[in-house]
This record gives sequence, structure tokens and C-alpha cells, in this order.
Amino acid sequence: MASTEGLVPITRAFLSSYYDKHPFTPLSPHVSLLSSQLRTMATDLLTNHPPTTHPEETTLINEANTQPPHKIDENMWKNREHIEETIFLLEGSNWPEGLKQQSATDNVEFSIVLGKLQDKLRHTLKSLESFQIKNADHVFNTVMTYLPQDFRGTLLRQQRERSERNKQAEVDALVNSGGSIRDRYALLWKQQMDRRRQLAQLGSATGVYKTLVKYLVGVPEVLLDFTRQINDDDGPMEEQRHRYGPPLYSLTSMILSVRFFLSLSWARYGSKKLKREQLAVLEQAVDVYTMEFERFISFISGVFANSPFFIPADVAGAMEVRKNDDYKEISVPAGKTFEVILSVDSVNSYIAWDFSLVQGKINMDIGFSLEFANPTGEKILMLPYRRYESDQGNFCTLMAGSYKLIWDNTHSTFFRKVLRYKVDCIPPVAEPAQD
Repeated sequence: MASTEGLVPITRAFLSSYYDKHPFTPLSPHVSLLSSQLRTMATDLLTNHPPTTHPEETTLINEANTQPPHKIDENMWKNREHIEETIFLLEGSNWPEGLKQQSATDNVEFSIVLGKLQDKLRHTLKSLESFQIKNADHVFNTVMTYLPQDFRGTLLRQQRERSERNKQAEVDALVNSGGSIRDRYALLWKQQMDRRRQLAQLGSATGVYKTLVKYLVGVPEVLLDFTRQINDDDGPMEEQRHRYGPPLYSLTSMILSVRFFLSLSWARYGSKKLKREQLAVLEQAVDVYTMEFERFISFISGVFANSPFFIPADVAGAMEVRKNDDYKEISVPAGKTFEVILSVDSVNSYIAWDFSLVQGKINMDIGFSLEFANPTGEKILMLPYRRYESDQGNFCTLMAGSYKLIWDNTHSTFFRKVLRYKVDCIPPVAEPAQD
């Protein structure tokens, strides 16, 4: 079991500095160009042959006119769905009758091209599925390294395996009952949201239940904080969306454009056959999409695999308060104390400090302690008195109220102590929202 002592969950500020070192090379300009061409071709089909009343076409048109989701993982699931739907359309058994009955020469030519597109999309689908499985396993295994490596860890692994088997059985039952690809992915996304909801509920547990989770099950406090904060609207994952969301959104739109045009074309093939130049655009679009999407998930896989979940609290604090990085100095006379009071409104905030003594050549120290005063005036000693020459530390607040940092020079009879210090309160990110 790896120690979490002195660690806090990653912050958005830390991820920002980490992502600075890992910029994504922009997508090929052909992504937007070909997406636009496909949309124009689809619009022409709808102009000459208005939308049908078929619910699947209505739903697809509405989706094509909507921006991609904001969440990274939802986009991944959407890409999987659109790839599978496109592969389904490209299968020979699902071609329109007019295409099946074309002349032998045209049929062979179209069959070769459409078969190649199908193969490329299948390869990309496998890459995406592998990425999602590896990413989920990486997160779980990393978290497991911070849990007791005894029967409790074994039980958690068994519980996860049982839960995943139940989820797969639910998907299989849907498919066997005739559920569509869209139905299956709606269920898969619901299951993904259920996983996140369970994590957030674990991290937000309070009172007796949280005590049981933390001490009986053996989950460190920092893991609970991590599960609660990781998907906050302005939390760490928002930085991920900010940095790497735009190229992924463009790729989601591109594969949707491929599927959208192909679906409209198949539905209208009797009166508007697919032209060779349109097939060439479709072929180029799939080529560019599969190449760029696989490049993106290969890049993002490396970034995610090397990104830490937890960092030292002093690093997190330093990054949050670097805009207010000036130290203050105060002279603490012999026999006196110096106090700094912080008012904390939000639980799970971090009080961070950095101080040192700067006077003289004599090895000197100063007493330091931290106490809490609740709204009724009751005082609770949070950190016991100890003597230091310097210290960098942090304390996660358990209650909102007034916190007093006390530097005590009462043990000294003759020497004043010049204290160089800075203190800050680092509030938690907003209440948890689902990514």
C-alpha cells in the first residue's frame, strides 16, 4: 500500500502546468475541410429530398445540428457509436437495393472502396475500445496502490469484476431483445455515469458512513477527496477539456458527418445515386478521420498514463498561491506570541503555511501550533505545539470557522525572533458535478 501522507488530489493549476509540457499537434486542416464538404453534400440531399418522418432520421438530423458533448469520455463513447453505425451502413447486406443492383463494374468498384472504409473504421474502433479499457484499468490500479493490500483490496477487485459482469449482462440482454446500436450506447453511457455517481457519493460520504469507509474499509482520506473533486465543473478535468477537448470535438463532428451523409444517401438512393466524386470525398474523409483519431488517442493515452492523481500538498498550495508569493516578516519579542487568523467558509479547504526564522547566527527555534474556534467560541487544538526553525505544511480543514496559527516565543527569555512567513487558505473546488 503506497502512502498518501502529505498528498492531496491533483489540482487544475497543477494539470495546467503539466499539460503545458504536452501540447497536441493541431489536427490536419483536411478535418474541417472534409467535414464541411460532407455537410454540404448532406444539405443538398435534404434540400432536394426533404427529411422523412422516420424517427431515426429525425434523431440523426437533430444530433447533426447539435454541438458535440463537452465531456471528454462522452465524446469517446459518441465516436464509438458513430463508428459502429457507419460500419453497419457499410455492410453489404445494409446497402440500398439500387446499389446492390448496379452493373457488375460499378458494383465491384464500390464494393472495394466501401470494404476498405469498413476495415479502416473497424481498426479505429478496436483502438478506441482498447484505449478505454486500458484507461479504466490504469485509474483503478493506481487507486488500488493506495489501498491496503489485504483481503479488503481483494474484495474491492472482486466487487468491481462482479459489477462489470452485471453491466455486460445488462447490455447483452438489450442486444438479444432487439435493441439498436443507439439503444446500446445510451445504456453504456448510463452505466458510465453510474460509475461516476458512485465515486462521487463515496467521496462525499459524511459522518458514521465516512468513518466506516475510511477506517474499516481502509480508504485514505485523500482518495475520498479525489473521488469527490475530480470531475467538478471547474476541477482538474475541466483543464483537460480546455486543452484537449477542441480537437476531439472536431473529430466527433467529422465521424458524425460521415455517418450523416451516408445514412441520408442510402435512404434516398433510389432517386439520388451516390456519385463517384461523392464516394471520393467519403473515402478521403474516412482516411483522414481514422488517421487523426488514432493519432489523438495515442497521444492522449500517453498523457493520461503519466499524469499523477496526487501531488504533495505544498506543491498544490504553491501553485494556487503563486500570484501572492510575497513573504511577510514580523518580529516576535521574547515571552510573546504572534497569531494569524484565517476565516474558512468551506470544509475540505487547505490551510497552507511556509515560515522560517531569519535572525542571527544562533540556532534558534520558535513554537508553532494551530487551533480552531467554532461559532460558539469553543477552541480545539488541531496541531499540537512544537518548536521549529522552519516549516512548510498544510492542514485540511474539517469544519468551517476560524483557524488561528500561533507562533510562540514564550519559551525565550532574551531573544526576539524574526519570523519570515506566508499563510494562505486554499478553498476546495466547487461541489461535484458529473463529467
